Amino acid sequence: MNLQTDVCVTTRSGDSAPVVTKTPLLDVGDVEPKRQEILDYFHHTFTLYESLFECLASEEAFYTRANRLRHPLIFYYGHTAVFFINKLNVANWITTRIDPRLESSLAVGVDEMSWDDLNEDHFDWPRPTQVKAYRDKTRDTVDRFIRQCDFEMPIDWNSPLWIILMGIEHERIHLETSSVLIRELPIDLVHDHPVWGNVCRRSGAAPKNRLIPVRGGVLELGKAKSNPIYGWDVEYGFDRQEVQPFAASQYLVSNQEFRDFIESGGYQKQRYWTPEGKRWLEFSQATHPVYWIKNDGGFRYRSMLRVIDMPWNWPAEINYLEAKAFCNWKSEVTGLGLRMPTEAEWYQLRNELETDQPYWDRAPGNINLEFEMSCCPVDRHQFQDGFCDIIGNVWQWTETPIDGYDGYEVHRAYDDFSTPTFDGMHNVFKGGAWISTGNEATKGARFAFRRHFFQSAGLRYVEAEPLPEIELNVYETDQMISKYLDAHYGEPNLGVKNFPVACVQHIRPLVNGRQTQRALDIGCASGRASFELATVFDHVDAVDFSARLIEAPANLQRLGRQRYVVCDEGELSLYREIRLDDLVRYEEIKDRVTFMQGDACNLPEKFNDYDLVFAGNLLERLYDPAQFLERIKIRIRVGGLLVLASTYTWQEAYTPRDKWLGGFKAATGENYHTLQGISELLEPQFQMLGEPTEIPFVIRESARKYQYGVSELSVWHRL
Repeated sequence: MNLQTDVCVTTRSGDSAPVVTKTPLLDVGDVEPKRQEILDYFHHTFTLYESLFECLASEEAFYTRANRLRHPLIFYYGHTAVFFINKLNVANWITTRIDPRLESSLAVGVDEMSWDDLNEDHFDWPRPTQVKAYRDKTRDTVDRFIRQCDFEMPIDWNSPLWIILMGIEHERIHLETSSVLIRELPIDLVHDHPVWGNVCRRSGAAPKNRLIPVRGGVLELGKAKSNPIYGWDVEYGFDRQEVQPFAASQYLVSNQEFRDFIESGGYQKQRYWTPEGKRWLEFSQATHPVYWIKNDGGFRYRSMLRVIDMPWNWPAEINYLEAKAFCNWKSEVTGLGLRMPTEAEWYQLRNELETDQPYWDRAPGNINLEFEMSCCPVDRHQFQDGFCDIIGNVWQWTETPIDGYDGYEVHRAYDDFSTPTFDGMHNVFKGGAWISTGNEATKGARFAFRRHFFQSAGLRYVEAEPLPEIELNVYETDQMISKYLDAHYGEPNLGVKNFPVACVQHIRPLVNGRQTQRALDIGCASGRASFELATVFDHVDAVDFSARLIEAPANLQRLGRQRYVVCDEGELSLYREIRLDDLVRYEEIKDRVTFMQGDACNLPEKFNDYDLVFAGNLLERLYDPAQFLERIKIRIRVGGLLVLASTYTWQEAYTPRDKWLGGFKAATGENYHTLQGISELLEPQFQMLGEPTEIPFVIRESARKYQYGVSELSVWHRL
């Protein structure tokens, strides 16, 4: 199997050597040959990346911000080397540092900022010579680690070489993103290069695009941990989708086809642009693609290192917002329902190709640096059924915001690779570009960028059914809400049982022989008790004063899962996911609960005729608990139950002193406890069943700090 391309760079010895661009197979071969293969992969990657920065004409180029939403190139020059050292330390495979200052200042800040969160902080950037010296030391450190570490075959997430592969594939990502920034520099700050200056010389008029039918089918997306190719966390898991038949454009949208959009006034006509697109237009003042240069009434084209005559038959390189506006315009002028494909629709088309990297002998498209160092004509690489550029040339934007598949989990050494993009503002693009190598050039690669992001990306449009509103399962980051979610759905802490579950377990035997039609979970917070009660009652109204609190369980009810972030220590976080079908008989009970916002002390009349009302740790948070009890007891049917759980921790911040139900000295000088106050308000209509029960609970603050409390649970029967 040929694992090399014809591209050559100069090694440290001064010799010219082919660049290894194919990611290694991790489940075949013996330890020592695999060690050597990964060592070669590392050195070739490191050298190839450094060769990219040889395209800069002066030190000024390192500090010029090619894109005002990104760091200058000096950051990216050092960032990939810093990544190796930081991740090996995080994973506890090494304990040494090379330059702690650089390893801090060049570690974060890679994701492109939005135009409304510009960061103007001053950075004391190092000199290129300092960064090169650091890179040399990193190369030696990683080389030594690869040669000396103990590992077994196959290589998996827990292997020391997984971290090395993480660093290598990370650097190959930045090979691509840094090339884009170099392309955005003023032309006088770059110069030609024997490797990177090898631009495709084929150009001319573009072929007329047409739609070709694509059959539908059922797809299973995602890959297993046993997959033999390195993958990022977001690639793993499972998703099953049914794709309806659709039609896709034969070619990627060419510069010539996109020119029709420009000449029709596409950038000026607001109706083609999404609200986000309109804001970006106002910020950018764009009137054409960023790599087009106006020239004497026409356009020229900026490649990475040159300005050349416009190659009209090359793919248009645009961001998602431009691609979306183009599709809206194309739909209007053709009368067809055109849009970008979803991720699943792209996969359906991708299945026309049976091969994948690293298995192919020759790339079936302009990808993996196996052709020139640029785009090429959109009709150069044709496949079955007439489609061209199914992979390669440029990435293809999709309509799909990035999200984890079912079973998604983060890698402990890189817990923020994907999760920050699960925000509805980052869309998937697929297929790779001419400069995509290693993992990026594989079928399963999943990357997403903000919709205004410029990459080597374009589009293929499809004629397909309109898309429903996309349901996002974003991470809940509000710490108060996350604490409730963790307390209600997370693993037990300090050996203490889950509090809402324990309360409902206590209730279950008491409702035997009683009506179980309607229940009310008042002060439901994150809703765990609501779902537990739904396994007993036909319907549960779940009410909380905080609309933000009940948004999370409502999402959980609708989507079957909810993500949240909890504090680990300091600014470090852990990412967690709740799956409702792991907790209760989901399909049976999910529609039995109705989440609503409401004031426990002033409930509307519709909240009535309950067989059970549960108020868990609510009384001590009410502004008038006596009013709540007076009004709630008439909402319960004769024979029904009122269940109160409370710590009786009265605080004036929540409840005025004169509204406390107990916890003070009575006029007689005797201690007056809350349970006495409750009894006086409920009797004689209600009678307490048995004695109160103490139920402990734990709220996690961080990895090593917890709140421990005990609630007294009392059950009252309406006579």
